[in-house]
Amino acid sequence: MTEERKFVIEEVDGVEAPPRARVEDETPADKLARKRDYLEGFLAEKPQGLGASEPGGDLYEAVVSALRDIYDPEIPVNIYDLGLIYGVDIDGEGQATVTMTLTTPHCPVAESMPAEVELRVSAVPGVRDAEVNLVWDPPWDPAKMSDEARLELGML
Repeated sequence: MTEERKFVIEEVDGVEAPPRARVEDETPADKLARKRDYLEGFLAEKPQGLGASEPGGDLYEAVVSALRDIYDPEIPVNIYDLGLIYGVDIDGEGQATVTMTLTTPHCPVAESMPAEVELRVSAVPGVRDAEVNLVWDPPWDPAKMSDEARLELGML
């Protein structure tokens, strides 16, 4: 059993515009008062301050800047843009914990790179102590690189 479908084509000269939504009996002054009321709470809200150790805070950005000064010896890109840094956590007391990986477990700088990261991060003013956690899961892959790193390596 096949069902036969019929299409009907209708030609029209034009279509009427849909009716506009209207608020009846509202003067322009009422409309302005309503808008001000809506914006009043929004404009009164003050931006929340960022803590120094939160992303965007001064100390956090100083640590990221220090990480951007460390370059992979085999690839001319810093380790932050290369995607080797998985996380930067700074507590309220200045303890910085950097979670990172390397491009491969057999990387020639597997012993020296974490020590250099720890040294550079602990040298940032405001950081009391630094710890580096070297992880292999998830493994690094080129998708973790920033656009700047891809551009530098000719991958864009």
